[in-house]
Amino acid sequence: MADQTNPFGDLTKMLEQFKVPGVDMSALVASRRKDIEAIVEANKSAYDAMQAFARKQTEMLTQAMQDIQAATRAGAADPGKHAEMARNAWLKAVEDTKDLAEIARKSQLEATASLTKRANEHAAEIRQMLQRK
Repeated sequence: MADQTNPFGDLTKMLEQFKVPGVDMSALVASRRKDIEAIVEANKSAYDAMQAFARKQTEMLTQAMQDIQAATRAGAADPGKHAEMARNAWLKAVEDTKDLAEIARKSQLEATASLTKRANEHAAEIRQMLQRK
């Protein structure tokens, strides 16, 4: 595995060479690092949700195939069960759709919370920088 280096370390050294009066370059770089970490956290949440969504869809497809096979066997024996099977399939589809919507809602909530938290921290940092002058 490749040796991971801190990309912010080199950037910090480079920016500290430029002594800008009234600007704390280390704090500026640390703030940007927190921004990137918040984005990474939001992306991880979205990726995890995408995986959960795919697992749920796979589960839905597998169950649908099993239900179709069972319906085919039962339908040949008792044609009167078609309406009941269709109703059950409809209810299952509605339930699965609700589950998918819940997965998406949780993902959006987690990602938004992470980014909102960082935006609030960023606003506080800016206010603090402006008060120093």
